[in-house]
Order: sequence, then structure tokens, then C-alpha cells
Amino acid sequence: MTAEAPEDGSRPFSPASAGAALLIAGACCGAALASYIAAPGWIGLAGAALAVLALAIAIVDRRRLIIPNELNAMAFVAGLTATTLKSQPASEAAVLDALLRASVMFVAFFAFRAGYKQLRGVDGMGLGDVKLAAVAGVWLDWTDLPMAVEIAALSALASALFGRLKGNKYGLTVKMPFGLFFAPAIWICWLVAALRVD
Repeated sequence: MTAEAPEDGSRPFSPASAGAALLIAGACCGAALASYIAAPGWIGLAGAALAVLALAIAIVDRRRLIIPNELNAMAFVAGLTATTLKSQPASEAAVLDALLRASVMFVAFFAFRAGYKQLRGVDGMGLGDVKLAAVAGVWLDWTDLPMAVEIAALSALASALFGRLKGNKYGLTVKMPFGLFFAPAIWICWLVAALRVD
């Protein structure tokens, strides 16, 4: 016996979906709390916002293979806000440096995307991932940016290998949600940097 979807197009309620929702809510609360503990005050609240947005980006990209512009924009603004709060009173130079990092990351990822399409004839990365790279640039220092990219890339590779061992077929044309790995990696690197400063 199978449950039919309601006429309004919504999915039927199931204990599995309720469990997943509880797990997501717990992860969200835990990450937000860890952010505030790592950097008490307004910067910690901005870090908590990053944690929530990173989780939202990961979930949406996993389900829909897209990163909404709204989520990237909110994470970007939160990063600029955190930069301003952290660097008082000399915030202007810090904000310019954050914007420079964001620009470099955007250009690097866009160049990778364009180069891959030139070589393979298909998009190897979505524009949402390119914009997420700019978010990483706002939140992370120059030394932490490569670490976030490496964590995301290795996590994506490990996921693909694990899927292959389970029997999933992965080829060069299979789409993988890079934001699922990159967004949490940005928050993890920010958290580590915040703990390192303290």
C-alpha cells in the first residue's frame, strides 16, 4: 500500500520526514550556539546567522541542485556586517579587504567554470557556487580560504567514492551539489578561526 500525495501537491507526512526535520533543527541550533560560544556578542550572532544560512544552502542545493540568490546575498551581507563589527574602529580597510577577497574568489571560480565549459562543453559548476565563493571571501581570511575549498572538494570526492561503493554510477556528466559541502566548510573554517583568535 502506498500513500498518495495530496491534491495540493504537498508531500504526505511521514515519521522519517519528521525525524529529518528534528535532526536539521538540532544541527541548526547546535551550530548557532557553537558560533556564539566561539565569538560572544554581535560577531557571534553574525556567525550564528552564517551557520543557519550555510545549513539552508546545503539542504536546498542537495534537494534542488541550486543555491538561491537570496541565501547567498544574506550570507554575503552577514559577512560584511561581521567584518565591520570585528574591525572597529578601522573597519573601512577591513571591508575593502573582504570585498577584494570576495572578488578574487568570484573571479577564480568563474574562470574555473568557464574553463571547464570550454574543455568539456558542459557547465562543471553552477553560478550559485561561484557566488558562494564570494561569500567565502567575505567571511574568511586569505589563509583560511584554501582550507575551506579543500575541505569542500575532499568531502565531495569522499561522497562520490562512497556512493560508488554503494553502487551509484558516477560519470563526468553527473551533477553533484557542491554547495552541500562548500557552505558548511565556510562556516567550519570561520568557527576554527574564531576559536583560534580567542
